[in-house]
Amino acid sequence: MQLRPALAALAAAAVVLVTAPAGQVAAHETASPAEAGTFLRKTRAEAQVDAFFRDYRQAVLGLGDRTPEQVRARYLAPELDTRLDAWAAQHGADPVFRAQNVPSGWSSRYEGSGAGHATVVVTEKWGSGATHDVWFAVRSADLVIGDLKDPPV
Repeated sequence: MQLRPALAALAAAAVVLVTAPAGQVAAHETASPAEAGTFLRKTRAEAQVDAFFRDYRQAVLGLGDRTPEQVRARYLAPELDTRLDAWAAQHGADPVFRAQNVPSGWSSRYEGSGAGHATVVVTEKWGSGATHDVWFAVRSADLVIGDLKDPPV
């Protein structure tokens, strides 16, 4: 009897429940045995950015069946994709990772929403222990990633 109100609350909040080892979904690093099988809550926008980042990273590493360009075309607005090409040419680095190499891991968090989009922050983790945040704007209507930028100053 108590399950129905809980399920209704989750649906109303538009939250996606993901069952997986915490390290694979939340922080994308190896999970401890205690973390295995935990339930994680992600907004739809956060799940979309997380899927994009995972697919893009695999494509850059040559692990998937798609190229980085194909992954970008699938998840990103065409205008953003064009701006990222310009950013890469100007900075000599990968425009999604904002670096010349590939992060060893990442985590994501929902930052808020308004004006028809949600903001999701991806914290890239590097082998040196350094981190870098990249902010994503996701259109609420269709979950297309419409913007990607460095953190606000």
